[in-house]
Amino acid sequence: MRILLASQSPRRRELLKTIFERFDVCVTEVDENYAGITPEKTVEEIAHRKLLMASSLYTGYDLIIAADTLVFYNGLLLGKPKDREHAVFMLELLQSKTHSVYSGIAVQYNAQIITNTARSDVTFNALNNQQINEYINTYDLMDKAGAYAIQDGVVVQSYTGEYSNIMGLPIALLKSTLFELGFKQFAP
Repeated sequence: MRILLASQSPRRRELLKTIFERFDVCVTEVDENYAGITPEKTVEEIAHRKLLMASSLYTGYDLIIAADTLVFYNGLLLGKPKDREHAVFMLELLQSKTHSVYSGIAVQYNAQIITNTARSDVTFNALNNQQINEYINTYDLMDKAGAYAIQDGVVVQSYTGEYSNIMGLPIALLKSTLFELGFKQFAP
């Protein structure tokens, strides 16, 4: 079976390797400046756009997986920072507070497409300006929603929900979606 992951994220590749040994990766350039009625609709729509772009550009794949992740806090959708100032803004906004991380997935198997969303809640540590600047100087954050990565173990105090969702690809949700599409090896 030929599998395609429509994502440039190294974290998504790492996570997908936990359930599939071999797959190809493609980068899809789609407009991610979309805000749906809810955070769930937003990430599902962007993931769906990535999937459709990948399926139109790369033929011959049995299974295509796409994803999108956003941070949601106080009515604001936070994607990847545009620059250093934007990253500082996000980290200052989220410090000492709880926000939600939404990852939407779009999965195509044969002609059927299913979209789903996972949500996790994350609480940040209290961070001062020096800590924020050190964090930005130490880690590559420009490709991460909310300008942070849970796996670095620095800014996150606690979380509820699926850890892999916060990294960008909710594996439990992906497995249940694959089961729904007929992959019996992912039975709950």
